[in-house]
Amino acid sequence: MSDADRAYDRASTHDPAHGVDGVDRVDGVFPPDFLWGAATSSFQIEGSTTADGRSPSIWDTFCATPGAILDGSDGTTACDHYRRWADDLDLIAELGFAAYRFSIAWPRVVPGGRGTVNAAGLDFYERLVDGALARGLTPHATLYHWDLPQVLEDDGGWTNRDTASAFADYAEAVAARLGDRVAAYATLNEPWCSAFLGYDYGEHAPGRREPEARQRAVHHLLLAHGFALPRLRAHAGRSRHGIVLNFTPAYPLRPHDHLDQEAVRRHETYNHDVFLAPLFEGSYPSEVLDHAIGGGYPIEHGDMQLISAPLDFLGVNYYTRCLVSLAPSGGAWPAVTTHRSEGAEHTAMQWEVYPDALRDLLVDLHRRANLPLYVTENGAAYHDQSVDGAGVIQDHDRWEYYKRHIAAVARARAAGADVRGYFAWSLLDNFEWAYGYTKRFGIVHVDYDTQARTPKLSATLLSEAVRAAARGVLNDVNPVTGRTV
Repeated sequence: MSDADRAYDRASTHDPAHGVDGVDRVDGVFPPDFLWGAATSSFQIEGSTTADGRSPSIWDTFCATPGAILDGSDGTTACDHYRRWADDLDLIAELGFAAYRFSIAWPRVVPGGRGTVNAAGLDFYERLVDGALARGLTPHATLYHWDLPQVLEDDGGWTNRDTASAFADYAEAVAARLGDRVAAYATLNEPWCSAFLGYDYGEHAPGRREPEARQRAVHHLLLAHGFALPRLRAHAGRSRHGIVLNFTPAYPLRPHDHLDQEAVRRHETYNHDVFLAPLFEGSYPSEVLDHAIGGGYPIEHGDMQLISAPLDFLGVNYYTRCLVSLAPSGGAWPAVTTHRSEGAEHTAMQWEVYPDALRDLLVDLHRRANLPLYVTENGAAYHDQSVDGAGVIQDHDRWEYYKRHIAAVARARAAGADVRGYFAWSLLDNFEWAYGYTKRFGIVHVDYDTQARTPKLSATLLSEAVRAAARGVLNDVNPVTGRTV
């Protein structure tokens, strides 16, 4: 389906004045081998930022920058997962999940960014992987979830081609130790955030506001992925290898307005196709190259062939959609304006709740990539203020979000999308990047003073849903009680 077809399809079948579609029924049964898991990331939960030889990451530096983090916090302790990992694995298993998606901290494994490998850092992840396997959990590891060693940023970070080579060396060191005990390796998590938020918008580490640097970062992140893949396959030949991208699908503000449909196409090209096209077509979109600034994308001979090597899976992170229109003339390409969906339900992040977009996205990606898809992150932050007499957080809104998005995954599968797993974001309340500890995504509440873990209502209901799905009987979600049958 072409970009224009996708834009028309969305314009003709969706009304942006309405939020969630209200569909609670799961049309069809998830197969028993569908993978249900919970997800976390290293910097957000591990803490122990100076333990056992770990070096500073760009996020340690960014947290020390006045005004960078909303509550002035940092990841020094976070959820103390580095010391409490065994209890956290017990918790995942007790909730009935079959898989754990976690990320590995580059500064723990190669503190200098390149060169000497820190055995103590790899020891921790080996304990984590073996501990997961001992509990019947399938390990899914992400090699880069944004915590670049600061020493590499000092040399230019992702604007420096050498960082891509250093990443491949680091990836090889991990795979050489962990091998195919890890069922699936993702090279990168959300390179859009690393490049756009980190090097252009300045909202994430390293906090740079340089559009030309963003272009270089995009290419070198993709190149790092391309460099690492053959090394991963060499050391973990029975594992699956892929990448995780984030998507915020665009819909036209006015469904039948051709200018707003053009805004959808531009949004998709600028934000999504800049990664999808190199990975699956071996080239950047011509429009992206035509509108490049300064030195553009530093492509060298052979780069695109490496970047477009076949994948075993694509990880899909989805939280919300956006409504778009064309900006007034005179703005820099893509000249797209985003709008709030008035009257719709929004999370504590002010993200619209719109499950239909997940269904549409998965079907679109199936048509384009034609390989197994995993929903590697999906979840919502809420204020979690309702507590019952037993002290359980009654986060009905979060459960409502989950059940509607699980139903959207079921509808995507019914439409032919090869979706093989779903990971809830997140297992724990954690350090939420520039928001610090002010936003809670966890299905398990964390008391940051005592580090006590308390499953919320959403954890209980998700657990019931996962166990029902494992028996092959999840085919309906009661919209009143939230119970599965």
